[in-house]
Amino acid sequence: MRSPVHGLRSTVLALSPRSVLLGSLLAAGVFSPFMRAQTAGQPAPAPPPRLVKVADDLYVIQNANHTVAEIGQNGGNVSIIVTSDGVILVDSKFERMHDDIMAKVKSITDKPVRYMVLTHNHGDHSGGSARLQAMGVTVVSSVASRENMARANAPGRAQVAYSGYSELTLGGTRLELREFRGHTRGDTVVSLPARRAVIAGDLVTTPDSIPAIVNYADGGSWTELGESLESIARMDFDVLVGGHGPNLTKAELLKFRDKAAGIRERFRALNREKKSQDEIAQTLIKEFNWGSGPAAGNLAGMMQELR
Repeated sequence: MRSPVHGLRSTVLALSPRSVLLGSLLAAGVFSPFMRAQTAGQPAPAPPPRLVKVADDLYVIQNANHTVAEIGQNGGNVSIIVTSDGVILVDSKFERMHDDIMAKVKSITDKPVRYMVLTHNHGDHSGGSARLQAMGVTVVSSVASRENMARANAPGRAQVAYSGYSELTLGGTRLELREFRGHTRGDTVVSLPARRAVIAGDLVTTPDSIPAIVNYADGGSWTELGESLESIARMDFDVLVGGHGPNLTKAELLKFRDKAAGIRERFRALNREKKSQDEIAQTLIKEFNWGSGPAAGNLAGMMQELR
């Protein structure tokens, strides 16, 4: 049955706002660990994000050098999908990046932004949502992401939320929305079948300087991250847009999937050998170049999950 909201259909649920006081946004884990890693000290100003063309109707706003420092200042990737009836964005960076996003949209098309789909609730992807809503943009997310934002009383929660699977069609362009668990408990992966493109949010982050991590506070799981990456690998696409980093080919996604699986299973094996957290970290740094920086924040949770 088609929803009355501009072509959004299938398992779509409209949720009323609710707020549960669990402290600040940082304490609740709404902001990405990538951003939190930059809160100590004042890093040098990051270069402005750049606009990357994937196709005539698909663009990505990406950070210039794909570093953690840039994420703390500029946020994550934003996809721009242009249709005959308007623009769909995927993610919204931080609120302070709103004007830059809109300027880049206007450099492509004079059509208005109609929708913004959130891949997940973290502030480096969702922080600009309220500004878009003030312009009349409808924000769409999974129910779980909306609930994660509600727990922290974060602004810009989705007006329309779905569970499992849904579709969004605008101007003849169809987006397939699939809910996964991995980075959080409510990650959304967006597929554009006509463009053979997938937008995966923080389920996929590259290069090695931006390590794969899960956010346990928001229901993330390394085990289910692996299952989600297997599901993405079975999708039919030529280009994948991650939450951070450059666009990937199918072969590059498979390489990322295999590395994440290697980290998980090596961690599990070392944990079962009763190695200490520090010993495990040093081994993973040596073998996978993973375990320091933002990834270090995952180690304690992995000791409990990967037994």
